[in-house]
Amino acid sequence: MPLPPPPRRKGDRVQADATVRRSATPAAAAPEPTTPPTTSAPTLATSAPGPSASPAPAPRRTRRAAVAPTDTVNAAAPARPAAPAPDSAPAGAAEGQPAAPMVAPRDEQPRATTGRTPRPNGGPRKLFVLDTNVLMHDPICLFRFEEHDIYLPMVVLEELDNNKKGMSEVARNARQASRTLDALAATVRGDIRNGVPLTALGHREATGTLLFQTEVFHHPLPDGIAQGKADNQILVVVQALKQRHPERDVVLVSKDINMRIKARALGLAAEDYENDKTIDDVELLYTGMLALPTDFWARQGKKVESWQQGGHTFYRISGPVVQQMLLNQFVYHEAPGEPPLYARVVELRGKTAVLRTLKDYTHLKNAVWGVTARNREQNFALNLLMDPDIDFVTLAGTAGTGKTLMALAAGLTQVLDERRYTEIIMTRATVSVGEDIGFLPGTEEEKMGPWMGALDDNLEFLAKGGQNPAGEWGRAATQDLIRSRVKIKSMNFMRGRTFLNKYVIIDEAQNLTPKQMKTLITRAGPGTKLVCMGNLAQIDTPYLTEGSSGLTYVVDRFKGWPHGGHVTLARGERSRLADFASEVL
Repeated sequence: MPLPPPPRRKGDRVQADATVRRSATPAAAAPEPTTPPTTSAPTLATSAPGPSASPAPAPRRTRRAAVAPTDTVNAAAPARPAAPAPDSAPAGAAEGQPAAPMVAPRDEQPRATTGRTPRPNGGPRKLFVLDTNVLMHDPICLFRFEEHDIYLPMVVLEELDNNKKGMSEVARNARQASRTLDALAATVRGDIRNGVPLTALGHREATGTLLFQTEVFHHPLPDGIAQGKADNQILVVVQALKQRHPERDVVLVSKDINMRIKARALGLAAEDYENDKTIDDVELLYTGMLALPTDFWARQGKKVESWQQGGHTFYRISGPVVQQMLLNQFVYHEAPGEPPLYARVVELRGKTAVLRTLKDYTHLKNAVWGVTARNREQNFALNLLMDPDIDFVTLAGTAGTGKTLMALAAGLTQVLDERRYTEIIMTRATVSVGEDIGFLPGTEEEKMGPWMGALDDNLEFLAKGGQNPAGEWGRAATQDLIRSRVKIKSMNFMRGRTFLNKYVIIDEAQNLTPKQMKTLITRAGPGTKLVCMGNLAQIDTPYLTEGSSGLTYVVDRFKGWPHGGHVTLARGERSRLADFASEVL
């Protein structure tokens, strides 16, 4: 049937628009006479009513139903061009040409895309492209991106397959990541190109989608960049995704610094994986100590309750300072003209706290295996190490602050004198500062010998201390006795073990990952005390930082636990040369 001629007068056009609005359904009617319909149906141009005019609202409704948008329509698509106002003639009307047929323009029809619905606060979800080292660093990183989507290039799966063999931590993480990906892929019932919901395995905090690369991207890189290298193939994928999804933020996540530098040089967004970081700045790490204000006693006034029990003085205090306290945190008050106060928080109840004074290990009568505290922090540390109610102690500090010496002295006293524990077990992370010296012959303890130089130095000092002034023979016998109660174990064989009534020392704990730290701490059985020591300024493990170290992780997680304590040692006591070197080098 031929189309009717276009209207010639403005009144005819207004009347024709009114006819179309009356014939349309209420849902499709426009709210204002001067505003075109907001649906995707095309605007119908008709002539004035007449015997030859035949409006066709039904075919328009049929065509609208045929192109009804699906649930995959990208709600973040660009705004469609506005339809011409009713008082403006169509493009061909002025020239006497017939009006356009009843087909919506291509850019006005709904398009099915793979984009996700934008967040309620505005803007589409981010699309994170993961590098292989992120999966090998944290196997469950897939569930750490909250509502955002994750994209895995095919070369990442190939690198996971190449690194899954072996007994190293990296190989174990690669195998765990592969198992997680396999479990997610097994939940797909339709086309995997549409993505895999990350909530399929029960992780409700991850509401995004996992997308796999299912096609080849031919996107050239600048000259001089090798096209076949795995890192550069990932960069090609990131560039292609950025061009395909200009409305989304496509971000590369990698633990490789050079990879991030190359990505930024190409104009791509790149970030480090920081979800495993406990704190952003090591200066914010819990120190285990709190300095009371100088007017502390004046503010407390008559509200302080005090009593004596078991050789200690207890104070019950209140006020705003209580909100800053944690269980087993040390507090001190040093003011000129007043006696100092050194105490530990032993009870927190509402707005009140109970402080218990400390045992003075700076005095010779309280020496621990001939060792006395030389500063305030060492006194705090010895109070934790000698307390039988404290099961877990962490000591952090620079070189020469006495961490190993105090831990060994407290262990020998409680093993040989007090018989509280049966033996001392010492281990450490075998991470070399420089080049690895290679294979070491001998038994487990002989292999660990080169790593235990600090143990030998401190045991020699303790054996020559004031505990045994019986001459050379007496010192030799004491050293043999000490050696019989100190066992050196490798961390590689700790899986599945249980330590009963042992005094366990973990040295160089800053080189351990949070997962390794969990493996070691969970070995503790009934009656076992565990001491972790380390210097966060001397991390030698790749991809570990001060914020993501296992030592930082346990210090933050155990703060406030009734049977754990932490002290950050600040003052070196090794020698004036070592102290000066720690400050200026």
